[in-house]
Amino acid sequence: MNPVFRKLQMSVAQQARVVNQALTLCRATPCIQHPVWASVTKREHRSMPTHGIGRWRHLLAKGPAKKRKERLKMKPILPATDSAYGSLNFTMSGYDMTLVEHYSQYIHNLCNRLGIKVSESYALPTKSTEVMLMLDQSTKMTVEAVLKTHLRVIQVSSLETTLCPVFMEVLLKNQPEGVQLSVIEHTEAEFEARFKKRPELEGLLSQMNQ
Repeated sequence: MNPVFRKLQMSVAQQARVVNQALTLCRATPCIQHPVWASVTKREHRSMPTHGIGRWRHLLAKGPAKKRKERLKMKPILPATDSAYGSLNFTMSGYDMTLVEHYSQYIHNLCNRLGIKVSESYALPTKSTEVMLMLDQSTKMTVEAVLKTHLRVIQVSSLETTLCPVFMEVLLKNQPEGVQLSVIEHTEAEFEARFKKRPELEGLLSQMNQ
């Protein structure tokens, strides 16, 4: 037999012995799986709840308990003196909310620059007015448009009598079109106008008090 073929046959036989030994070792030794790799392959994260993701308030220190909001109380009305007015309400009204809001901001900034004390600045409930239209030869009326009147109030206290004419002149010269300005004394009725009336709730409260 050719010596080359003998060498090739011997090398193949040796390789077969090595493979058989490796197989026997694998069968004999148990397979030990890494715990980290086992947890990844089990996909435990799919069964875990995710409703707590993004919460952070529990990490903050607990502060004092919040007090219940009390009903807004009316401030005392300042009386007028010889040199200054008492509490005055500058009321702006108009159909365009942007113009009314900007004009109220202008008055507020002007008061701050002139040293006029602004007690409060707030908005009154919006009033809606329906415009009805009656067709020719018909008794039925249909709603043509709904006009919304926006109101803003700036309450000023202790306005000096010498400064008031100049202040009013500046306000009237810078008054935009479509915005009405009125100045009245602050009363209890003006304070109650800030809140929306709920007749149903008032009726229930009157029944409970009886």
